Amino acid sequence: MSAVPTTRPTRPGRPGRLDRAALTGVLVREIVNFGSYWRASAFSSTVEPTIYLIAFGFGFGSLVSKVNGLDYVQFVGTGTVATAVLFSSVFPAMFGTFVKYTYQKTYDAILAAPVDTEELVTAEALWISARAGVFGCVPMLVAIVFGLDPSWGMLLVPFIAFVAGFGWASFGILISAVMKSIDNFSYVTSTVITPLFLVAGTFFPISGLPEWARILANVNPLYHCVQLVRDAVFGLSAIDLWHLGFMVVFGLVAWRLAINRMEKRLIT
Repeated sequence: MSAVPTTRPTRPGRPGRLDRAALTGVLVREIVNFGSYWRASAFSSTVEPTIYLIAFGFGFGSLVSKVNGLDYVQFVGTGTVATAVLFSSVFPAMFGTFVKYTYQKTYDAILAAPVDTEELVTAEALWISARAGVFGCVPMLVAIVFGLDPSWGMLLVPFIAFVAGFGWASFGILISAVMKSIDNFSYVTSTVITPLFLVAGTFFPISGLPEWARILANVNPLYHCVQLVRDAVFGLSAIDLWHLGFMVVFGLVAWRLAINRMEKRLIT
């Protein structure tokens, strides 16, 4: 069997970077493939945050009635949106990407077509973030059942989840490109993702944390997602431009780093 080429031929007359046809091709492949496992993916991405919502909302909710002027179930219900976005973006990006280029050799086949690494990474991140935008809304819908009042601002939540999901998907792709073994992902989960998850203001306000933890929270993309979702539901203010800006910058930086590292991993 002939070896699969590691570089793709130059496309005559290519209009430039991020060709729409190449992006569409990768996205269509992901959508078709998703049809074979969407039930398991939807289950894992929505049930765990929902369990957090029910456990904390009714567990701590029986002890704490109000947090920052909100009923505790409202506080947690909006916060777990960010948790669902995190679970449905960073982990599929880390593990899914690693499996595709290491074991399944899917990326070798894609790069043999007129698609480059930048288009491949971008399409993967867009697809994962689109899923996160949908899955992230599930805890909020559950919270509505348990007493969260609907508001027009909730219509912004899927878009907020998409922006946050793009950043975390790009981060997950970056990690998968850096790590040499899938077992090493546990280091990132334990030392990066879990601490950021705990200081995101999801289950308790960060105002009561030590100063070092509050500093960590303010450079935590998940914290900015939590705050932006809460403000979208209960009332936006000027500070939300800072939250949105931070999430956009995080996404762009993680995206470019993911492309750079994946090129080094795939193109030899």
